[in-house]
Amino acid sequence: MYRVFLSWRFLRRRRTNLIGVFGIFLAVGALILILSIMTGFLEETRRSARGSLSDLILKVPPSEGARRPSDPGPILAAIRADPRVEGASAHLGWMCILTRQDARSIGILTDSQFGEIAGIKLTGVDAIEEQSSTEFLESLDRAGRDKDGKIESPRVRVADLANPFAAPPEYDASVGRPRASVVVGEKVMAYHQLRRGSFITLMTAVPDSTSDTGWSAKKREFVVAGTFRSGENELDLERVYIDREQLARFLAGASEDDPVPSDAILFSEVLVKLKDYAGEAELVREELGASLYKAGLIDESCSLRTWEEFRGTLLGAIENERVLMGIMLSLILVVAGFTIFAILSMMVTEKRRDIGILTALGATPNGVLALFLLIGFWDALIGAISGAVIGTWMAIKIDPFERWLSETFGVQIFNRDVYLFDSIPSVVTPLAVGLIVLGAFVCTLVFAAIPAWRAARLDPVEALRND
Repeated sequence: MYRVFLSWRFLRRRRTNLIGVFGIFLAVGALILILSIMTGFLEETRRSARGSLSDLILKVPPSEGARRPSDPGPILAAIRADPRVEGASAHLGWMCILTRQDARSIGILTDSQFGEIAGIKLTGVDAIEEQSSTEFLESLDRAGRDKDGKIESPRVRVADLANPFAAPPEYDASVGRPRASVVVGEKVMAYHQLRRGSFITLMTAVPDSTSDTGWSAKKREFVVAGTFRSGENELDLERVYIDREQLARFLAGASEDDPVPSDAILFSEVLVKLKDYAGEAELVREELGASLYKAGLIDESCSLRTWEEFRGTLLGAIENERVLMGIMLSLILVVAGFTIFAILSMMVTEKRRDIGILTALGATPNGVLALFLLIGFWDALIGAISGAVIGTWMAIKIDPFERWLSETFGVQIFNRDVYLFDSIPSVVTPLAVGLIVLGAFVCTLVFAAIPAWRAARLDPVEALRND
């Protein structure tokens, strides 16, 4: 019992122990805060790496003479028949150049950062199919909202979420211009001063066997129906959504009201959303791919892969970065442990007389060892618990806190246009917090053990002789 009493008394009477407590508090709090933010960055990077990819992606490159059907209907029906599939949709993707035409000039829209021609990926979708397979409709509902989720500018959203490619109310049919609409990224709308109802021109090239070059140019004007907001700046800058049949007509050279030509490219990939991706992804991929091939719906040129297989290299780099980050940040605890070691070493030197008296009164070497270990334990307990509480609270509140600092001091700390996301990501996991607190205790006790061991070996006669 005397060990607990004396250890707490030594801790309170010697003010330098507060340095050790503060060191552990700072190390644990900073480690939780930095690790939570970095984990959030890595999770957002992982999510950004996935982008608009669904759980499974069936790539169907266009080719002549293929034994698979050109219409995605049979493939979608076969995929949806699998009870493990929640939804599926067909996409038609094509690279284009986006231009804007107004009354005064015709200019190619350029990248806002590098001043180069802005190439975009034109993605043809079916709005009804998207309800069960991707986040397309959710990205439409997020458009025009501020950081608190309130509607910021209703004029940029699509007029009808159920029919996002309908001509917007601002469209004037009397001008004789196109009725086909597109939905652009919110960043494109902001950077290039577009409005709902603005007219843009898309230019691209398609394979053409009759041409000397093997390609023919396509150009068509569309009206902007509204914007989408994915939360990823890069995706919002490089993608434009359009009705899939309208894109097929555009690539085939048919007018907006004509039937889709029989030889038109109707889809280039099928996105599949599973009910249990974590548990059944690999099994469903193998069995579904085999059944589609056996039914003659796909051939050797097609590939069915999980989104993680599409991003395998990048995901591997993210995981390596996570491990290296944890190792480097753990050095903060080592520095705090050295502080405890230095303070306790000085205390043992200063308390030689007290140690000698305790030993002469009957204290055992193990009792003296436990006494100084308890001092390290109190340092770790106070510092680690308070650091965990403050660090967790700061990690949860880091985004509004940064916004407050930026508004108060007029300095932009986190530039949201630089990263792929528009808020400071932070992920606090109880397991990580628990491991950090446990690591603080272990590190403190290990460094406290050396001066405690020196105190336990101290000869009481030698200690009292010097006094």
